[in-house]
Amino acid sequence: MRFKGMTKLLATVTAITCAAVTIPAGQVHAEEAVRSVYTNEVIPASQAANRPIAIMMPTDKTAQPSYGISNAKVLYEIMEEGNISRQMAIIDDWQGLSKIGNIRSCRAYYIPEATEWDPILIHFGGVVYMKGRIDAPDITNLSGTYEYGVGGSAPGAGYFFRASDRKAPHNAYISASGITSACTKLGYPMTVRQGYYNPQHFKFFAGVNTLGQYANAATANQIDLAGVFEYTKSSLTYNAAEGVYYKYLHGSPQVDGNNGQQLKFANVIVQNTNWATLDKKGYLAFQNLDNTSDGYYFTKGKAIHIYWQKLSEYSPTQYFDDYGNQIEMNEGRTYIAIAQKGKNVAFN
Repeated sequence: MRFKGMTKLLATVTAITCAAVTIPAGQVHAEEAVRSVYTNEVIPASQAANRPIAIMMPTDKTAQPSYGISNAKVLYEIMEEGNISRQMAIIDDWQGLSKIGNIRSCRAYYIPEATEWDPILIHFGGVVYMKGRIDAPDITNLSGTYEYGVGGSAPGAGYFFRASDRKAPHNAYISASGITSACTKLGYPMTVRQGYYNPQHFKFFAGVNTLGQYANAATANQIDLAGVFEYTKSSLTYNAAEGVYYKYLHGSPQVDGNNGQQLKFANVIVQNTNWATLDKKGYLAFQNLDNTSDGYYFTKGKAIHIYWQKLSEYSPTQYFDDYGNQIEMNEGRTYIAIAQKGKNVAFN
């Protein structure tokens, strides 16, 4: 690790636990509540026990808007072949959604990002480089067609549906009831699995973290990812009144087709990652497991340089400042751009 004290830190760092809180008296259907591992917001304990979905969604201009994406507590964006990115939405409160998608194919490097949340992975096929992993016994996935390239099975394919709002391949969706029925048929657990699920993810700040403790924190009211995602020109703009970043895609607000809401995030992470091109088709590989790569953390209109580590598929990715301290994030949703090293984010 490049920053001092890391060896000692790895042995001593303790992650935030989901502390129980009390719902005010008189609230209907009051039950014990906990802090969300995704956002640190107060949620019912029953919701915390449910497995999230990790669902593949496109960034293609003609495929917008996506449905259900504003429910994502963590949203990943990663480049794929053809110089276009794709998204994976981690959604824990999916149970009431009647239309989720549209849904696109997966890539091998999304799987390690997904598994750290122990989700039900939902995709519409994939590529041959997923073979041996997407069909492994520990993976619970639903796929609208063959799991990888032209091979594998299609678990739960009968529960996807096509809509008339767009032409294929941008019109494949699934519903919460379809997910539940497919998982029941396939015998997939619907609550987080012991031995796989790890609640020790983000470390959250007690209060509001303005990054004022960092003398070198830079101004970051505008985050420009056009150098990372050249096709979508993804960007985020800080709204000081709300204390969150609003997400833009193709120069326009990125919104949810279900409710028209623009995506907004309390925390933004750019995670510089080693990568390689695998073949003439341009399929990519990313080094998801690493402990030497860097990036940036953005919150409250400020930015600091960070390092990140992920030591195994089911272990969480953790983020550290230049002094070896795990960064303390603000309550709310998080957007993570997995950036190819050599392609840089701009901010001011």
